[in-house]
Amino acid sequence: MMATSGKDCGVKDGAPVCCNGSASANGAGPEASPSPKPLNGATVRPEGFTFTPQPTIEDIRRMQAEFTDERDWNQFHQPRNLLLAMVGEVGEVSELFQWRGEVAVGLPGWSEEEREQLGQELSDVLIYLVELAEKCRVDLPQAVLRKMALNRLKYPASKVHGSAKKYTEYKD
Repeated sequence: MMATSGKDCGVKDGAPVCCNGSASANGAGPEASPSPKPLNGATVRPEGFTFTPQPTIEDIRRMQAEFTDERDWNQFHQPRNLLLAMVGEVGEVSELFQWRGEVAVGLPGWSEEEREQLGQELSDVLIYLVELAEKCRVDLPQAVLRKMALNRLKYPASKVHGSAKKYTEYKD
C-alpha cells in the first residue's frame, strides 16, 4: 500500500484536509455541486458528485516525489517496477468487488469501512499512475485532453449512442 507525507495534504483533527487547507467530507469530495461546469462544451450529468479541486495531479506528483525522496526509494521506482506495483494495487481494488455481482453507482450496501478501503486502494493506483507518468515524462492532464479528442473522433456520438461496440465495428 502507498502513503504520502501528509505535509501539504492529509488529516487534521480527524478530518481529511486538502492542500489548500480546506476540509472535505469523508475525503470523497462534496456530495453535490450546485452546477458543475462543462468541460469542452460537454453535457454534465446530474449525478451529484464531483471531485474536490485540491489536490491537483501536480500536487499529488509533488507529494509522492517528496515521500519517495525522503525514503531514498527512487532507486526502486523505475517505470517497470511502478507499473507492476500499480497492477498489484488494481488487483487489490478488484478483490473489493470480487463475488459481489453487479455493484450499483454509489455503492449502496457498502459499509463505511469498505468505502474507506476502496478509497485507499484507488488512491494507491492513482499515486503509482502519477509517479509512472512522471518517470516516463508523460504530462497526464495534456495526455488526457489529447486522448479525449481522439476518442471523440473514434466514437462520434451520432454513431455510437447507446452502443458498446468497439470503434472498428462501426460502419460509415
